[in-house]
Amino acid sequence: MNLVAGVDSSTQSCKVVVLDAGTGTLVREGRAAHPDGTEVHPDHWWRALSAAFDDAGGLADVSALSVGGQQHGMVLLDHAGNVVRPALLWNDTRSASAAAALTDEVGAEDFARRTGLVPVASFTITKIRWVRDHEPDLADRVAAVALPHDWLTWRLRGYGPAAASPLGPDLDQLTTDRSDASGTGYWSPSAGEYDLELFKLAFGRDAREASGGAGHRDPGTVVLPRVLGPGDAAGAVHPGCFGSANQLPGQSGSSPAGPGHRILLGAGAGDNAAAALGLGAEPGDVVVSVGTSGTVFSVASRAVADPSGTVAGFADASGEYLPIAVTLNAARVLGSVAGILGVDFDELARLALGAEPGAGGVVLVPYFEGERTPNLPHAKASFHGLSIASSTRSNLARAAIEGMLCGLSGGLDALRAQGSPATRLLLIGGAVQNPAVQAIAAQVFDLPVVVPSPGEYVARGAAVQAAWASSGNRPAWPVAVDAAPAPDFHPAIRQNYLRASSRVDPGN
Repeated sequence: MNLVAGVDSSTQSCKVVVLDAGTGTLVREGRAAHPDGTEVHPDHWWRALSAAFDDAGGLADVSALSVGGQQHGMVLLDHAGNVVRPALLWNDTRSASAAAALTDEVGAEDFARRTGLVPVASFTITKIRWVRDHEPDLADRVAAVALPHDWLTWRLRGYGPAAASPLGPDLDQLTTDRSDASGTGYWSPSAGEYDLELFKLAFGRDAREASGGAGHRDPGTVVLPRVLGPGDAAGAVHPGCFGSANQLPGQSGSSPAGPGHRILLGAGAGDNAAAALGLGAEPGDVVVSVGTSGTVFSVASRAVADPSGTVAGFADASGEYLPIAVTLNAARVLGSVAGILGVDFDELARLALGAEPGAGGVVLVPYFEGERTPNLPHAKASFHGLSIASSTRSNLARAAIEGMLCGLSGGLDALRAQGSPATRLLLIGGAVQNPAVQAIAAQVFDLPVVVPSPGEYVARGAAVQAAWASSGNRPAWPVAVDAAPAPDFHPAIRQNYLRASSRVDPGN
């Protein structure tokens, strides 16, 4: 059996799956936790990666590996390969004013045209501007800017600080892929190249793409990772990258694999693009992920540029594009209303399914944390349509689920407004195992709804990349489906929601 491995280095943890390269069948898996916080030293990811490899039974029998990772995180390196400061993660909002300044300087329309996005605090370009403005001494030391999955791939290949890596600090060996590069704010999905003028505007210094080879370079120019294409290999895992020169990561000293064992290393990907690969998503598929926040993304055949910033026009990891909209309020909506009603999720589902579609006119606009789609950061959640007759526990439970899904349907509307095709909806995330969420999704969305079986789809997508790099062909692994609720579209649910949300106070 030929085995491949995929990694999901997320905000919260590192997950590893080992799969049969021929069928995509899960053979074993492992995980390790990451520390909390919006800034984290990458060494924590490195230790967690090693622990997750061990938890997954090691890599002694694995032929290829790839890393999917949280997007937008800023990893700054000096000429010696040292991390200059803890990485600022996507959820670190200190660069909000930098995002506004960059938008003012360039213009939202021009920014969207050049990079597919309009700056918000999540994106890497805003974080490097913040460092330039607030930590100039550190900014002067920066020799390279990488993303989380770029740095892990570089370290796996044996590069890094001289004292902690077999091959030392060769910054020209940094690599990334088009999906993760497209979330920086200084790479163009439509042109397929870095926008070095935007980088210089943000950081105040010239930059260049890593060459992948040796040669004299201007030490004052910042290195950006070389962008690999779909199915490309970044290199191979260095057998001594975690220590012993004869030991592979996650391999005990008694492992049958010797020092000649070679593990091919795929290009890696951003987390949403990796999930799309893991799901086998194709143009026309829309993925709705219901986690702490909600994401709605589709695979599209053309680049998207939305000057409103509602849709970020990323690239995907297959050669297509991945327009995405994000909502701040998703699974936590259900937790909040379940707490108000004093029930668990199973009872919330029972109550919701006991009410009629439309919840007797009760509507929850679920802006508990403000909202990003639409852009109402200071708004609050509100119930509408309450009367003596309609104020039942069942209606409140159903209104919570309908409101959460209607909020996500706004992301679908935004994708469609940018011309993204939508023929099927894939519903993923822990909350979608709730039977009421599945049934009500078929009533809120005017698309066929499919609920894939629970799985580590980011890590699975990275494993797709590993198999692709190894064989030269993208594998077509089947994806198990848990549910496909019968279409039962009720347009009045969304119409009532839109009326209620139009009356929401945007806050101060």
